[in-house]
Amino acid sequence: MDVKQREVLPFTVAGLQVRTRNAAEQQPDSAKIGPMWQRFYVEDLYERVSPRQADSFVYGVYSNYESDASGAFDVTAGVAVDGACLDYPCVQVQGGDYLVFSAKGPMPDCVIQTWGLIWAYFQDNPQVRRAFATDFEVYTGPDAVAIYIGLQA
Repeated sequence: MDVKQREVLPFTVAGLQVRTRNAAEQQPDSAKIGPMWQRFYVEDLYERVSPRQADSFVYGVYSNYESDASGAFDVTAGVAVDGACLDYPCVQVQGGDYLVFSAKGPMPDCVIQTWGLIWAYFQDNPQVRRAFATDFEVYTGPDAVAIYIGLQA
């Protein structure tokens, strides 16, 4: 897996939003992220969210962390927007340094496997500390994702 460090400027994403925790996502009856993404695509929200940036990718943003990977957090499935959020919840992605984990493969398995590698990476590299402010997925193609993990300053 390819891992790089990048500086990100702040930007805003609007779309659907749920609050969950990793433990809940392990059980089909309490998982919220998968159904949210299904709704995002079924309702064609990529085209409906406005004012969408013309060249926006699809984003999955993790924010409002209660604590760490074990606590509750918000997930937003959406697009980058210019200006005020009108009809959908929005989240501001914080600027700063991020580690970027890129992967290719069938969705959503590729994303799930990459998150497992991310958790292992931070467990194996305790000197690298997550900020737990905003993290985000960028879907750059039908089988390609880059996951950005915010780092402590």
